[in-house]
Amino acid sequence: MEHADTIAGLMEHGAETDVAVGAPGRTALSYGGLRALARSTVSALNALGLGRGDRVALVLPNGPEMATAFLSIACGATTAPLNPAYQAQEFEFYLSDLKARALVIQEGMESPARAVASARGIPIVELVLDTHGPAGSFTLRPEQPLAGAPARAGFASPEEVALMLHTSGTTSRPKLVPLSQRNLTASAGHIGRTLQLGRGDVCLNIMPLFHIHGLIAAVLSSIAAGGSVVCAPGFNALKFFSWLEEVRPTWYTAVPTMHQVILDRASRNAGLLRGGRLRFIRSSSASLPPQVMEALEQAFGVPVIESYGMTEASHQMASNPLPPRPRHAGSVGLAAGLELAIMDEAGHLLPPGAVGEVVIRGRNVTAGYENNPEANAKAFAHGWFHTGDQGTLDEAGYLRLTGRLKELINRGGEKISPLEVDTVLMDHPAVQQVVTFAMPHPKLGEEVAAAVVLREGASVGERELREFAAQRLADFKVPRKIVFLAEIPKGATGKLQRIGLAQRLGLTA
Repeated sequence: MEHADTIAGLMEHGAETDVAVGAPGRTALSYGGLRALARSTVSALNALGLGRGDRVALVLPNGPEMATAFLSIACGATTAPLNPAYQAQEFEFYLSDLKARALVIQEGMESPARAVASARGIPIVELVLDTHGPAGSFTLRPEQPLAGAPARAGFASPEEVALMLHTSGTTSRPKLVPLSQRNLTASAGHIGRTLQLGRGDVCLNIMPLFHIHGLIAAVLSSIAAGGSVVCAPGFNALKFFSWLEEVRPTWYTAVPTMHQVILDRASRNAGLLRGGRLRFIRSSSASLPPQVMEALEQAFGVPVIESYGMTEASHQMASNPLPPRPRHAGSVGLAAGLELAIMDEAGHLLPPGAVGEVVIRGRNVTAGYENNPEANAKAFAHGWFHTGDQGTLDEAGYLRLTGRLKELINRGGEKISPLEVDTVLMDHPAVQQVVTFAMPHPKLGEEVAAAVVLREGASVGERELREFAAQRLADFKVPRKIVFLAEIPKGATGKLQRIGLAQRLGLTA
């Protein structure tokens, strides 16, 4: 696959009549249709006085129009997709922090974003669905006529910013990450090469499209490879298997919590799974418990490819390879399209087997956070981008993560990886899901705690589970407190939240 440095350039890879974007139960949009949509959208933006470098906030439900709006608006402006579930206060923060020049919102969609945009004088542009056209077809209609010519009209160049996303900001104010056309297209190419994507591939997207994982791994990498992406209206475990039957995808990508929910229903759909076309399943955005990887591979009969990504790297940094090359449960694989190393606090690169911070550099890495010199000084030190993750590389180059540096539990000077404790507790037959976290302690500073969801119909007590852990872990790593929950609190993208969990559960010193 030849490399294109812009999203518009990537769209040229697909054959005119091949399917680009689809949705369950709807006619699909061809590559010819997608390219025409991009041209008409850039013209419509320019007519509204919006052009390259202008930031357009997108508040749209998950589905094919969200995918095509991102692709086509990014050809001639800077996209900033926002979670439609945000409250007014959150829209206040994100729209002002972004300095949004316009808000694109689906026609008829009720959202506090409208009132916030109006109060801030941000023009509202309605995205009008073409109900008779193929999936993903739309036109843009401003609420009020807009005047003026854009500073820079036409299609974006490789170094211009295509996408602005905020980091999740679990402990601090979210940081704003500008990603250029080149960053995104490089990442889409890396993913395509890792997964050997081609014209015949069909991705079923169940990931939210206001997040880097769905936007780049599912949508943009499919388009870059000339394949197709079928966009579901969000994740629905009850409908997943009927979508699988209808769409007949060759792959899907999700976060571990979604895979676990799918796995719970897999046995009821065994016949369907045997008749499917899946080539592989991909997992990213959080650590996949090795037990879940094994169970998924058994249920679906295809390899599960765990990858490691973050917003600042336009998603993918490392990935397990496809067979026949080995993939290892508990490892996020090999560097995938960029340079990756392990560094100590003094800035020295470490040898295989040593534990330190994961650092990266490459075409897909952001040039820096916006208006945040302090964060940039910290993140871009010693010629590398510092991920904030701790891990180790083996002799063969496989990366194993031991946790986020800020999530490591510091128990009286002993550093404990919550991931290690998770993996041990997950081996107990009664345990369905677990998240280990730091709990304040008056003398030690922090103590080990774990939140556990039990399997349906299973039961185990706190003492019994602690004894189980004590057989496999050093005493200081055994959780002193285990809380049983019906559900573990998750972030907007389905990631389990370790930081702040003690506070949410009322476990304070």
